[in-house]
Amino acid sequence: MFAMAMPPSEGNLSGNYLNNRAPLLTKPYVELPIGAIKPEGWLEEQLLRMATGMTGHLDSVYVAVMGPRNGWLGGDGDVWERGPYWIDGLLPLAYILNDKALIDKVQPWIEWALASQKPNGYFGPDTDRPNEPGLQRGNSYDWWPKMVMLKVMQQYYSATGDERVISFLTNYFKYQLQELPKTPLGNWTFWGEQRGGDNLLVVYWLYNITGEEFLLELGELIHKQTLNWTDIFLNQDHLKRQHSLHCVNLAQGFKEPVIYYQQNKDAKQIQAVKKAVTDMRNTIAFPTGLWAGDELLRFGNPNLGSELCTAVEMMYSLEKMLEITGDVQWADHLERIAYNVLPTQITDDFSARQYYHQINQIAISRSWRDFVTPHEDTDNLHGVLTGYPCCTSNMHQGWPKLVQNLWYATADNGVAALVYAPSNATIKVANGTEVQLKEETAYPFEETINFTIRFVDKKVKKTFFPFHLRVPAWCKQPVVRLNGEVIPADVYRGEIVRINREWQQGDKLTLELPMHIEASYWFDHGAVIERGPLIYSLKMEEKWAKKSMEAEKIKNYGSWYYEVTSGSPWNYALTSRQLKPEAIDEHFKVEKSSIISRYPWTLEDAPIKIIGKGRQIPSWTMYRGSAGSVPFFTQQGPDTLPEETIELIPFGCTTLRITEFPVRN
Repeated sequence: MFAMAMPPSEGNLSGNYLNNRAPLLTKPYVELPIGAIKPEGWLEEQLLRMATGMTGHLDSVYVAVMGPRNGWLGGDGDVWERGPYWIDGLLPLAYILNDKALIDKVQPWIEWALASQKPNGYFGPDTDRPNEPGLQRGNSYDWWPKMVMLKVMQQYYSATGDERVISFLTNYFKYQLQELPKTPLGNWTFWGEQRGGDNLLVVYWLYNITGEEFLLELGELIHKQTLNWTDIFLNQDHLKRQHSLHCVNLAQGFKEPVIYYQQNKDAKQIQAVKKAVTDMRNTIAFPTGLWAGDELLRFGNPNLGSELCTAVEMMYSLEKMLEITGDVQWADHLERIAYNVLPTQITDDFSARQYYHQINQIAISRSWRDFVTPHEDTDNLHGVLTGYPCCTSNMHQGWPKLVQNLWYATADNGVAALVYAPSNATIKVANGTEVQLKEETAYPFEETINFTIRFVDKKVKKTFFPFHLRVPAWCKQPVVRLNGEVIPADVYRGEIVRINREWQQGDKLTLELPMHIEASYWFDHGAVIERGPLIYSLKMEEKWAKKSMEAEKIKNYGSWYYEVTSGSPWNYALTSRQLKPEAIDEHFKVEKSSIISRYPWTLEDAPIKIIGKGRQIPSWTMYRGSAGSVPFFTQQGPDTLPEETIELIPFGCTTLRITEFPVRN
C-alpha cells in the first residue's frame, strides 16, 4: 500500500501529460498546464497584489519601456530584454488568476512576436537605433532576449494550446541550427552565452511535442556554445573567489547542467550542481539560499548585496531541476528563497522593489555602500527604477512560477505535492480520471498541511493512484495521517514518500512537519536562527519616507523612492552557550499568533515570533549606511552590555533587520 518513491522506468510513462520523449531522460515529475493550479489563502492574496500593483500596470508605471514604443510591440524604443521579462511573469499571473484584463495586456506581445517571424525563421526586433537615456535600443539581433520570449511562448501554449506556437518555434529553431555556427550565442553579448540553458530547455520541450530529430542536434550545439557550467562547478574556482561571475548569470546557469543531463545522462551533470552548493556554503553563500552578488560575486558578508533578479532566476532554475531530478534538495532550496527573500525585496503593495537587499540591513538610504556596482547610491532604496531597471521588469515571474510548481503530475500516473502553500489543483491520474486536490495550510508558518481529495466526475467514487509527498531535510519527525490515522510507513527527512492507494471521494491526507529552532553559522561564524524553511531576524522599528529623485536622475532611477530608517537598537550579539542544540529551546521561545493574516509578510502581522536574549555591542556602529565591521566570532574579552530580551520575526516580514548575529561567550 505504501512505498518510497522510486525513479520511473522507461516503460512507466504518464499517458496524461507530456513527459520527455526518448532518447531524453524520463522525468519523474511533469509540470501541469497553466491554470490547473490555483493559489489560495495568503498566496492568492500575494498574486492579487501583483495584479493591482506593478505587475498588472507596468505599461503605465514604466511607460517609456513597456508602453507602445517597445520594440516587441513594433515601436522604436526598447528592443532588448525588459519587455519579454515583464511578459514572462505577467502571462502566468494572468492565466492563473484567469484575469481577462491582464490576458488582454499579454496578447498584443504574443501576436506581434508571431507576426514578426521572417521566412528564414528569425523573429523579434531587427533594427538598432541610436542610444536614448533609459532605453536599450541596440543589439536587436542578440540571441539572449529571444530566449526570454521562448519561455513566454512555451507558457502561452501551456495556457491556451495555440498551435501557432509549435510552427513558430520549429521555424525559429531551424534558423538557430543554421545560424549558430556562424553567429554563436556570445556573438552580440556574453549574456546569451552564459544563459543558454534557457534556450536549451525550450528546445527539449518542443522535441517532446514534435519528435523532430534536428532539435536534438540543436540541443547539442546550444550546450556546446553555452558557458561550460559543469566544468566551472566541478573543476574551476569561480565559487571560491570574488568577482568571478555575474550574480544573475550564476542563477540562470545553475540549471544548465541538469537541463542538458536529460540528453547526455552523465551523472557528472548532477554532481556538478551539488558540488556547487557545497562550495558556496562557506564562501559566497547567504542563509537565504542565495549569495552575495552586487553585481559580481562576493564572499558572504551580510552587509553586501544580493540582486532581486538573482532570486527569481534561481527559483526558476530550482523549479526545473526539481522536475527533472525529483531531488528534495532543490525543493528545500526553492522554499528557502521564496519564503525569505521575495516578500522582503518587493513592497507589500507591489509598487516598488529593491535592486539589492542585505542580510543585515539597518537602513534603506542614499548611502554609498560597499557594493561592487553601486549605481550612484540608489541600490538598496525601494523604488520603481532605483539601482537598475532589469529587476523592475524581471521580478514578476517569482510568485506565479512558484504556483506552477506546487503540484506535479508523476511518471507513474499519480500526483505530487513537492512545494507547500495553500492551493488547489486539478490533475489527471490513473487512466485519465480527473482529481481535485485542495491543500489547506498556512505553511511556511504552520506545521500542518491538509489535503482533501475529490473527483471531478461525481460518478467516480474511488481510483487507484500514487500520491507523492516531500519531507523536507530540516524536518526530524514527520508524520503522515490518512483520515486522522497515522500511516504505518517509513517516512524519512529529505526524501519523498509515495502513498499507493485506492483513493476515495473525500479522503483527507495530512502531513505534519514539526519545526524546531536551530542555529546555523555563516560569515565569520555569525549565527542565524532558523525554524523550518524560515530564517529569523531582529525586529526593528521602521520609519518609511517617500522622497523625490533629483530631476537629472529621473530617467535612470525614477521620480521617487522610499527611505526606511529606525531609531531602535540593532547591534546585538547572541550568547554561544544558548545556541547549543541541547540548550536552544530553553533560551529561545516560539510565540504563534492565533490568527494568521491574509497577508502575513508584514512587521505588524508576523505570525511567528521567537523571543530570546541578546547583548548590545556598543562598539558595533553604522558605517556608510550599513552595520559596520564587527568580529562575528572573537576570543577577545567582553565587549557587550548586559543581556536583554529581543524579538525575532521571519526575515520575509522585515525591511530593516539583523539576521546574522555576532556570537559571544
